[in-house]
Amino acid sequence: MQNEINQTGRIFDIQRFSVHDGPGVRTIVFLKGCLLRCRWCCNPESQNYKIEQMAQPDGKTKTVGRDVTVGEVLAEVQKDALYYRRSGGGATLSGGECLCQADFAYALLKTFKENSINTAIETTLCADYDVIQRIIPYTDTFLVDVKHTNFEKHKEFTTRSNELMLENLRRLSKEGKHIIVRVPTIPTFNATVQEIRQIAQFVRSLETVKEMHLLPYHNFGSDKYKNLGRDYLMKDIQTPTDEHMQMLKEVVISEGIKCQIGG
Repeated sequence: MQNEINQTGRIFDIQRFSVHDGPGVRTIVFLKGCLLRCRWCCNPESQNYKIEQMAQPDGKTKTVGRDVTVGEVLAEVQKDALYYRRSGGGATLSGGECLCQADFAYALLKTFKENSINTAIETTLCADYDVIQRIIPYTDTFLVDVKHTNFEKHKEFTTRSNELMLENLRRLSKEGKHIIVRVPTIPTFNATVQEIRQIAQFVRSLETVKEMHLLPYHNFGSDKYKNLGRDYLMKDIQTPTDEHMQMLKEVVISEGIKCQIGG
């Protein structure tokens, strides 16, 4: 326990009182670093592991990223223990891709469980499977991003093929854990009936996974790219209409998968 408490890692935010990213009221711990570069990413400050400076509207700069110990994060998470107990909530690791900091993620999840805190992670499963297997006993819910079933199109929009990620999900689905597949629904990438149906059929093939969330594209993070001195490549893309999202939801349901719009 002492070793885990002193384990250090790099985060860029802790968000309290979230009602997304897992059941109940939750505290979200955002870890720095990701192997993907999704064109629509709303947290571009999460992608690089290094600590960065982000310009602000008032002309000042904001430091993005700080090194913390597991003990420091635990103290912050425990502030809302009463809300977790009342709502069935807990703590969720997000990012970036939290599995990029494998030792830190493991230490956080293990410590949370040892302190009776429900745990979840938001992940693409872009990691060696031994990294995933190590955290399975300490993770109550896996929120797994599945963006596409076509390897080449996935690589075009995210810089990496998803063969490893889909195979990891197949393996994880046999572990008996609670898994929710979440699909960022992005026009020009995967927002057609055919593409969503193919994802739903893949999820149905997993047998133990029964639920999908469709997350409509938005451009709320676009200003961050400018503030980091980067180009936002999706600036001409519009948010899908409510009617279109409802149609895609019905497609998923028709494949025998429980579905909701939003996380």
